[in-house]
Amino acid sequence: MAASVSERVGRYRTSLREAGLRPVQIWVPDTRKPGFAEECRRQSSLLKGDPQEQEVLDWLERVADTDGWV
Repeated sequence: MAASVSERVGRYRTSLREAGLRPVQIWVPDTRKPGFAEECRRQSSLLKGDPQEQEVLDWLERVADTDGWV
């Protein structure tokens, strides 16, 4: 008889742990939520013209590895 989904998942997770990996759960903003885009615009507008923000953007541009990007 075929293994249940939970058994297969359990074996898969065990093999990952044996390979030295561990599960991590992260929560990210729900981009589908009403008002998400508006909140992004609001927060972005707060940074417009901020010297520290420009410093960070300049640094990111210097250190970004973009080799192979189209």
